Amino acid sequence: MESSYGMWGLVILNTAIFLIFAFSFTHPKTKREWRSLGAFSAFMVALFTEMYGFPLTIYFLYPLISKLLPGTDFLNHNSGHLLEDFFGWGGDPHFGPFHIASYILIFYGFVLLANSWRVLYKAQQEHVLATSGPYARIRHPQYIGFIIIMLGFLLQWPTILTVLMFPILVWMYTRLAKSEEREAKKEFGEIWDEYASKTPAFIPRLASQKMVSSE
Repeated sequence: MESSYGMWGLVILNTAIFLIFAFSFTHPKTKREWRSLGAFSAFMVALFTEMYGFPLTIYFLYPLISKLLPGTDFLNHNSGHLLEDFFGWGGDPHFGPFHIASYILIFYGFVLLANSWRVLYKAQQEHVLATSGPYARIRHPQYIGFIIIMLGFLLQWPTILTVLMFPILVWMYTRLAKSEEREAKKEFGEIWDEYASKTPAFIPRLASQKMVSSE
């Protein structure tokens, strides 16, 4: 059987693309921001290393998954889409429901990041609080964008390392968000208090809830 792995050029290329993109939207300054970006970078390195380099998860779980999915050629790249394999959708996994859902999440995460950065950059230039665009619905759309992207990749290509890293990254982004909120409160005072009282941190309110809260 010919292996579909060992494509280290693709590992480097894909990792570089996503890390450059992440850096362009975060511009880390503090140590905590650099640690958060470093953790996201580690997530991407772990993901693409297993996707194109060496399938560590399949290696460790092979005794189990070979029993659950007998006859599967796990040296074939398509078999790395474990969720599609376990649910037995059949056909090309790139067109399976988990993969399609991952495309939607990753695309939406990137769009959210781009729209958020546009608003945040303008607000920083004018030294005002970002409250329009995605910031009108949640206080930390950039971090939610990163989380959505990672969740999309987990649906597409779950690995032991990325599954373990995901909750750690969510925790790190939550701590970073709280730190930024303390700084915003010091800088904007009552303006921040009013904005924070009306706008949830991470999960947007439904339209009906928003109407009730504003009455």
